[in-house]
Amino acid sequence: MRMYGITGGAGSGKTEAAKRFAALGFSVFDADALGHEIIEPGGAAESAVLEAFGDAILTDGGIDRTKLGALVFQDSAARARLNAIMHPLIHDEVFPVIVDAALLAENGRKEPWLAGLVLVLCSREERLRRLVTRRGLTPVQANQRMDAQSPPEKKLALADYVIHNEGSVEALWDQVDAIAKAVRNEGK
Repeated sequence: MRMYGITGGAGSGKTEAAKRFAALGFSVFDADALGHEIIEPGGAAESAVLEAFGDAILTDGGIDRTKLGALVFQDSAARARLNAIMHPLIHDEVFPVIVDAALLAENGRKEPWLAGLVLVLCSREERLRRLVTRRGLTPVQANQRMDAQSPPEKKLALADYVIHNEGSVEALWDQVDAIAKAVRNEGK
């Protein structure tokens, strides 16, 4: 099975592009959703995350993603500890065609299991606007999230396909449609 990753900075439109791939019949795996699932009570990462970060991240007996996020998005060492726990567990579950994960190629290399990498780009200003208006983050929180990831432009050399997402959702879909067609033709 040929797997393609889709990545982009927080607020870039990566998730919307992944939804379009799904609408076109691609299997899409959302690594963020799995990340949420494996830290739930009884999840594969729950005990390791609690051991690494302690009870301060708990609310009502479960890991509070808001508390955990506040910690890891302002402390790169904490973020590295969390990634070291989560990434191997998430990778073990990945079997679809499109893998939606913001942290693909974060280490400056394309993952060897990927047949290709799709990068969604838009300006930092637009990403900030989207994170504040659509996700309800404060500007400080939004900037922390963006700063916690490597600049998306650094992944350009690794990308097989680039989506420029400054315009309408229809313009985004047109670019996804063209990439979907190219990916299907690669498999022939």
